[in-house]
Amino acid sequence: MAVVEVGMPKKPLEAIEEHFSKVSDPRIDRTKEHKLIDIIAIAICAVICGAEGWTDIENFGKSKLPWLKTFLELPHGIPSHDTFGRVFSKIDAEQFQRAFYEWVLAVNDIIHGQIINLDGKQLRGSKDKVLGKRAIYMVSAWATENELVLGQRKVNEKSNEITAIPELLKLLAFSGCIVTIDAIGTQTNIARTIVEAEADYVLSVKENQGHLYEDISVLFAVDQAQQFKYASLEYAQTTNKDHGRIEVRECWSTSNPEYLNLIRDRQDWIGLQSIAMVIGTRIIDGKETRKVRYYISSLPSQAERLLHIIRKHWSIENDLHWVLDVAMNEDHSRVRKDQAPENFAVLRHIALNLLKQEKTAKGGIHAKQLQAAWKEDYLLKVLEAGN
Repeated sequence: MAVVEVGMPKKPLEAIEEHFSKVSDPRIDRTKEHKLIDIIAIAICAVICGAEGWTDIENFGKSKLPWLKTFLELPHGIPSHDTFGRVFSKIDAEQFQRAFYEWVLAVNDIIHGQIINLDGKQLRGSKDKVLGKRAIYMVSAWATENELVLGQRKVNEKSNEITAIPELLKLLAFSGCIVTIDAIGTQTNIARTIVEAEADYVLSVKENQGHLYEDISVLFAVDQAQQFKYASLEYAQTTNKDHGRIEVRECWSTSNPEYLNLIRDRQDWIGLQSIAMVIGTRIIDGKETRKVRYYISSLPSQAERLLHIIRKHWSIENDLHWVLDVAMNEDHSRVRKDQAPENFAVLRHIALNLLKQEKTAKGGIHAKQLQAAWKEDYLLKVLEAGN
């Protein structure tokens, strides 16, 4: 009779191996000296510890070889930096992103009804002047409550975020959530995709939306000229004071049909239930600046709630893009060949998700990276966050 061992601990990268082993190996058989999953696993561990390129990853692997051998086969030791670069340049980026998304869903309880931010970011270092290659853009989806990257999609070189956003939305399961997108994503087909997925949207409206911007701005301007004395609007305000800086955000919103019916082509915006105006006033050292923004939403008019959602949109800048630049030095990455920039971006997203989900250590992402690099027991804790 076989003995069943109960409660055996999982391998550090068990869930990652399960999902990323589905990625097709782009190499021909005679060049497969190293297992693909070993190459991926070493790269993930190295990026968690602060590696920024293929040489860093090779050096990490060599310095941690005895430790890595405790859970990876490594029949021929650590691959060279050329091998890492060559393999990641050929791995199908869409397959790699699909594996990432399936892994995120498998190991995290995605909070229902949360706010999901979509926004694009340029990887400045991916530009190659010699080959005439422009820097790539990646559109990412950020779950604000979970503090997770849910998925990503590269913007085609001859296109823009308008085409990448629907592709990313089709990848995600976001029923019951609230999707926020900057003005470039304020498109009728994108609003339709969100509503058909049984989710809600809050979309920014800027001048390039033509009639939509003109109609909404005029509607609010009429009431504003009368100090909102006769307006059928809801109102909310927040005030933040910090180190001599004061920020006041005011929101006016409405679901009144008399307002909405004055928007030309309103019927093209499926699910549209409310419009909002947000005025942000910032006072620094006595100097005041003021910015006005407009929004459309499939949610009913609740000024306080809409203001909260609109503020939360900027968490993708503060908690994702800023961290990628400052802690992981993404904009200075020299990874450029073929599909390697996209795939390295996914490695950073994996590392960031794992570091965010590990809650025992104090400090920011960079501090956690240093701890992971110094202490193998802490690196194991980070990896266990992905199981």
